Amino acid sequence: MTPLPPGAMLGILGGGQLGRMSAMAAARLGYRCHSYAPGADEPGMQVAAARTVAAYEDHDALARFAAQVDVVTFEFENVPAETVEILARRVPCRPGEKALSICQDRLQEKAFLEGIGVPVAPWRAVRTEAELQAAVAELGLPSVLKTTRLGYDGRGQAVLRHPDDLAAAWSRLAPRPLILEGFVPFTLEVSAIAARGADGALAVFDATENAHRHHILDISYAPARVAPEVAAAARDHVAAVARGLDLVGLVALEMFLLPDGRLIGNEIAPRPHNSGHWTMDACTASQFEQHIRAVVGLPLGAPDRHHDAVMRNLIGPEGMAAWPGLQGQKGIAPHLYGKAEARPGRKMGHANRLLPLGALAGLDDAAALGPLAAIAVQKT
Repeated sequence: MTPLPPGAMLGILGGGQLGRMSAMAAARLGYRCHSYAPGADEPGMQVAAARTVAAYEDHDALARFAAQVDVVTFEFENVPAETVEILARRVPCRPGEKALSICQDRLQEKAFLEGIGVPVAPWRAVRTEAELQAAVAELGLPSVLKTTRLGYDGRGQAVLRHPDDLAAAWSRLAPRPLILEGFVPFTLEVSAIAARGADGALAVFDATENAHRHHILDISYAPARVAPEVAAAARDHVAAVARGLDLVGLVALEMFLLPDGRLIGNEIAPRPHNSGHWTMDACTASQFEQHIRAVVGLPLGAPDRHHDAVMRNLIGPEGMAAWPGLQGQKGIAPHLYGKAEARPGRKMGHANRLLPLGALAGLDDAAALGPLAAIAVQKT
């Protein structure tokens, strides 16, 4: 594939912070971005060279958008499949429809992971309340009932601990079918991110250790403080996902580490990922730059770290309250997304703490966080 020339226009579906940081990475490489989103003042819109404010179902707006861009990508995977189908008839879309289809549906996602040899928790499709009863009888309690579509940051799921929980969870969760997953007694949450070019070249970042609060990512430690064989397995798993999806772009794989050292695949995201934000300051080529490089046909950059890193999300009013105090802190790189309202649970920005290579392995959480430990978090 011949790389797009500098000055070419990339179309980005979605106007959130991932689109914003992707557009900024594209500008660094000499490309312009055209953001397409329903909201006029979304983070990605603020930094784009061109903007289309329209619904994803607006066929006329999509046709005009396609005529103005050289390639299309997306910053979140819940773009309607029909939107990408319409655009793909007019302009290259990367990652392709296969990646989008599989990652939009948890049933397809689980079957795909099993098919490429990535272990997953036991699961059952649930189409009726009777099937839910039968699935719980097979998988036991506790277990997790999830929507197959549109869930993120803990939305669209319920932990079932007692038989009395089933009816309320079934009534609340939609659309259907749902998926029931066996409860995984994990010791750690790990993710890995890979970029794949049109030529099949792969660049895989180091595995990352993640801590969540209220189902939202709070802290990422890079590299993950795990055994070398676990880190290698995480990288191998995400590389298998990238190949299996025939993906051109970036993909993240969230995993659970079990007490016996095995990794269980949880969710795939065919786009830049919150747990990869540390790459913006700890790597020569960030996850956003790798994504742009793949989409426009440039050779991938080296994914090596030049620092260890700790990333902490700045969430809601508490996160914004910490923003002034982070300025000028040695070794801290803060990033703000340009969102006007700091609502509880809303990601307003993040901050990366850089450490010498190898330093993170010998530190406990408080020492690793340093100044980031003082950031208040949303109360339950």
